This record gives sequence, C-alpha cells and structure tokens, in this order.
Amino acid sequence: MPREFEIRREVVLPASPEDVFAAVTSGTGAWMFPKEKVAAVGGSDAEDDAVTVWEPPHRFEVRVDGEDGWFNALEYVIEARDGGTAVLRYVHSGVMSDEDWDGQYDGARLHTDFYLHTLGQYLRYFTGRPAAFADVQGPAASRTPDGFGTLLRALGATATTAVGDRLRLELPGTAPLDAVVDYRTEHFLGLRTDGGLYRFFGRNAFGAPVGLTLHLFEGDTDAEKAGRAWQHWLDGLYPAETAG
Repeated sequence: MPREFEIRREVVLPASPEDVFAAVTSGTGAWMFPKEKVAAVGGSDAEDDAVTVWEPPHRFEVRVDGEDGWFNALEYVIEARDGGTAVLRYVHSGVMSDEDWDGQYDGARLHTDFYLHTLGQYLRYFTGRPAAFADVQGPAASRTPDGFGTLLRALGATATTAVGDRLRLELPGTAPLDAVVDYRTEHFLGLRTDGGLYRFFGRNAFGAPVGLTLHLFEGDTDAEKAGRAWQHWLDGLYPAETAG
C-alpha cells in the first residue's frame, strides 16, 4: 500500500520575501528544475491549475492529485527578517510507494536539503538573473556503488575536499571553469562559478544513475550545448554495458 510522507524545513535566506517568492514560483529553474519538468514543483501565477494558495510574497502552495489517493504538495511560507533576509518554512508532502519507502524518503529529504541550499546560493549570488537550465543523467552503468566516487574523482575531488575548496573543471571543447565548492556531503556536490551553479547527484545510492544539473546565469549561454558537453563527459566516465 502507498504511504504518505512529510518533509519540513526552515531556512534563513539572503533575500527579501519578494525575491524568495519569485524564486519558488516562476524561478524554480534557477535552483531546482523548471516547474514544467515535474508536477507540483511551482506555478508562475495564481491561474495555474495546481496552485491552491497564492498570497505574494508570503505564502504559496501547490498540489497535484492523482488516482487512488496519490498526491504531491508543496507549501512555502515566507517571512521577512532583519538585515534584508527572509525565513522560508517549507513543507513537502505526498504519497510514496510502500516498496522501499524508507529509501525513497531518505532520498527525498536529502535532495530537499541540497535544493534549499542551492536556493540560498542563487539568492545570494544570482538573484533576478535569468537561468539557462540543463539536466544531465549518467548511463545505467553509473548505478554501481562507486558510481558517484568515479564522478568525484573525475572532477578532481578527493575524500578531503570540503566547502570553500576550489576545483578547476575542464571539459573537451569548452573553456576551463574555476569553481568553489559550496556543498559537500556523501551523496551530493555543489560547485559555484562566477556564472553558474553546478549540482552533482550521487543517486546511485538510491538505485538510480548519477546525474547533474546546470543553472547558468550568463546571458549568452547555450544551455543545450552545455548540456551536451557534460553528457558526453559523463557518459565517458563509465564502461558501456554489454548484452548478456
């Protein structure tokens, strides 16, 4: 039987309530993924079918319902704080399959922490700048226990690489990028450059291929071209599977 879940977080963000509200409604591609990619991520205005509460800039709720009681819902409550900051109280609730419910829940809560951190990075460094987005998924061979380790080593990250360290990203056919580590946990790595946020996901720990998302804030960026370059790089890290 499917089971309900709920994930609650409270974070202080370096932006006004107006900027936070814009980011969690029309600007989700700057820190998570565009709302068109997955249901119940965001809505750009009160007329969106999934939007259930629209009270800018302090409250926003979105919900999608499906068959047999399935639903996915997000709630954002935003309050101003001193010093030009805001508090975001975030709730993600819904229904997950009972099959490996604990694993699914762990993956969801850990992804939530990474996404909300990325929201803070966007608001601190790139607020209001249009985002070019690309989503790159590794091949099936990256599901192995060392799948994320392979990716980290290729980036030049070691066991001691920590937040604040710097890495130099070099992909064939693209200009080198100097990046600072802004997030580092067992399953996730966040890198920030002068022009973008690069998010790396060790989803092999949750039974899926590794992946990465690009959130690029330079006006002339070709997101599709950048995505293809990273896809070629990522595919090249893992041996091709052969037929049995």
